[in-house]
Amino acid sequence: MLLTLTTTHRPATDLGHLLVKHPDRVQSFDLPAGAAHVFYPEADEARCTAALLVEVDPLKLGGGRKNRAPEGFALGQYVNDRPYAASSLLSSALAKVFRSALRGESRDRPELAASAIPLAVRVPVLRCRGGADLAVRIFAPLGWTVTATPIPLDETYPEWGDSRYVDLTLTGTLRLADALNHLYVLLPVLDDAKHYWVAPDEVDKLLRAGAGWLAGHPERGLITRRYLAHRRALAGEAMARLTELRLADEPPADDSIEPATGEVAAVEDVRRASLAVRRREAVLTALRDSGASRVLDLGCGGGALLTALVADRRFTEVVGVDVSDRSLGLAARRLRLDRLPERQRDRIRLWQSALTYRDDRLRGYDAAVLMEVVEHLDPPRLPALEDAVFGHARPGTVVVTTPNVEYNVRYEGLGPDRFRHADHRFEWTRAEFAAWVDRVAAAHGYTAVLGGVGDDDPEVGTPTQMAVLTRADRDERAGRDERRDRDERRDRNDSNDRKEATNR
Repeated sequence: MLLTLTTTHRPATDLGHLLVKHPDRVQSFDLPAGAAHVFYPEADEARCTAALLVEVDPLKLGGGRKNRAPEGFALGQYVNDRPYAASSLLSSALAKVFRSALRGESRDRPELAASAIPLAVRVPVLRCRGGADLAVRIFAPLGWTVTATPIPLDETYPEWGDSRYVDLTLTGTLRLADALNHLYVLLPVLDDAKHYWVAPDEVDKLLRAGAGWLAGHPERGLITRRYLAHRRALAGEAMARLTELRLADEPPADDSIEPATGEVAAVEDVRRASLAVRRREAVLTALRDSGASRVLDLGCGGGALLTALVADRRFTEVVGVDVSDRSLGLAARRLRLDRLPERQRDRIRLWQSALTYRDDRLRGYDAAVLMEVVEHLDPPRLPALEDAVFGHARPGTVVVTTPNVEYNVRYEGLGPDRFRHADHRFEWTRAEFAAWVDRVAAAHGYTAVLGGVGDDDPEVGTPTQMAVLTRADRDERAGRDERRDRDERRDRNDSNDRKEATNR
């Protein structure tokens, strides 16, 4: 079985540093079911591909016992697809061969290990119970562009139809660690036939590898059941812990909430990125456009946005703030603070603080984010938040997102008197949000630009409302700095012209 991993990040050969596997050598590793080999079919500055080839030994797969028949018949130990089709055995090989890369560690390239890079993954033959559509449903919500092509039973006899295998290609811009953890969890899920004993500690392995993405995945129930080999007790424990993570994290993605929990599900194509992902990307774009380098995530919850901020090296200091100590603990685990290199760990702060009280530690930052936060406050407490954030902390830029209650009619099962989340105290119309933004901006010396996130419905707008507020004196100071830089460039040019004239 074969898996290839390609990047066009320059220099592309940095992939060797991230995987801790030298491009000029073939390296081999013993596995319980055979052997794994890592080699590089191509490796130059523009493009680098690492290949993982797994050879399966039938005797090892059967545990050395001739009477063991994992495929359900007498010769199943010898006559099966395991040497050729990717399965849970490939997942086990990933865990052993790329152990440090799975943890996001790199002694030689720590900053690159924390950054998203262009990646392409190909698994030419993957046993996929559920077909190509399931592969799309599983990988697309994680930011991958998915191409899953069914493999015919026999190309010379097309009337026989497709086999149970697909040729899978994933492309996207992600951290290498995230990509490997997606594969580690989801290859066995698509295979749906683990070939080793599923012990209780598999729950911890699943949650560790799924940190930051599994709790909010629209197919988390199916993923959990299949990964844990349909063992009901283990799957129940895992789902309970995932629910706990979701409740302590940011408000659940509007388009991935299950009606069984008293919430609603949006009618959206799972091939598109979830609203939660699009919201984070919109916030990150606003922060980048502002030129911020020191950023506060106010009401950070379990750290979904913090993970994205830390992955971008332009943000030199990232601070997560939440009133819940438990949420900060979850954020620390999601960020894997105990495993990060010291240089990366020094960029991150987690502070416990209530956003309705002034906190001197929050002053002096370039930008702050209130992502899906304000609607969780009782309306009488909003003036206290406004004073603490806009009046006292006074970051240069503040990005605010909140649900658009007008869009709720586009959600199945959501009546006019219900909010998207049980903890919401209110949800604003577009006019109400605009009025609040205008009032806050005028009261505290900010200018504001309104926008939205998600598909723009001509009747009810976008599902998420967003505002970017910029402190007025920050614009003035930026203008002064620009004029000063322009004058300095002019003076330098005049000086150079005089020197050239003297030399002539």
